Amino acid sequence: MASIAATEQSRKNVEFIVKNLLAGGVAGMCSKTAVAPLDRIKILLQAHSIHYKHLGVFSGLQHIVKKESFFALYKGNGAQMVRIFPYAATQFTAFEVYKKYLGKALGTNLPIKHADKFIAGAAAGVTAVTLTYPLDTIRARLAFQVTGEHRYNGIVHTAVTIFRTEGGLRALYRGFVPTLMGMVPYAGFSFYCFEMLKFVCMKYAPGLTCKKCDRNTGGLVLCVPAKLLCGGFAGAVAQSFSYPLDVTRRRMQLAMMNPETAKFGMGMWKTLSIIYNENGIMKGLYRGMSINYLRAIPMVAVSFSTYEVLKQALKLDTGMKI
Repeated sequence: MASIAATEQSRKNVEFIVKNLLAGGVAGMCSKTAVAPLDRIKILLQAHSIHYKHLGVFSGLQHIVKKESFFALYKGNGAQMVRIFPYAATQFTAFEVYKKYLGKALGTNLPIKHADKFIAGAAAGVTAVTLTYPLDTIRARLAFQVTGEHRYNGIVHTAVTIFRTEGGLRALYRGFVPTLMGMVPYAGFSFYCFEMLKFVCMKYAPGLTCKKCDRNTGGLVLCVPAKLLCGGFAGAVAQSFSYPLDVTRRRMQLAMMNPETAKFGMGMWKTLSIIYNENGIMKGLYRGMSINYLRAIPMVAVSFSTYEVLKQALKLDTGMKI
């Protein structure tokens, strides 16, 4: 009997992980595709592309369509999809696993309510980005290219070229340290804020934000508008804390695209210092922040909402103890 019970529990665990991987991967693809044009113009502005650095967000988007084509708004999105499915699948699934075991290990001993969600979210983000970072570098290189000035002809060619000409695997992980440092507040605050707002909605405004779902813990499920609102706010908070390190990461990833930008490939602190000394805080470390809010809020909102909707469709628990 014990072996049968163990086998059944093992099957349930595998099913839980597979379903979360699927829901997380699809959620990531939907969210990134929704904001792909804003992602591309953000990269061009962050890295001071000579063709776009004098433009704003909307004028930059118009210029991309006029100079290149409408489909150029999605340049690099193929590499993004190759990266984002395993990234988002790993991040969401790792969060569920870490949350489960941290909740058991820490109990109610933490001074801040739901602080275990911050720790689980940060750890999940670090896990995911470690496994998929080279694909992010490749996507950034492809998105930074302007029609008529191509150096790379696709995902594989980009990876091989970087590996052979810029220092092997280390080159594919250029900018990894600031990414890890930025991932801790970004993923931590994203998951913490979403879970905290979800708790507030379920506990204090269930009539406005929830509907009944007997199979869920607490017997409630967030309605879609509430999911979007919680996710959007979580994205705004997370980006505010982590953005300077995102700028640093992009500058390091794109450092070898032009001789004049090679100075940004000499390490995280050096890159941060150069950005600050040359452009200051708002025009340097927070350059492109307005577009980041425009993309981060809907991106995180769509990501969390799609993930929860898919979990519900797959009959996974999306409730919480209230």
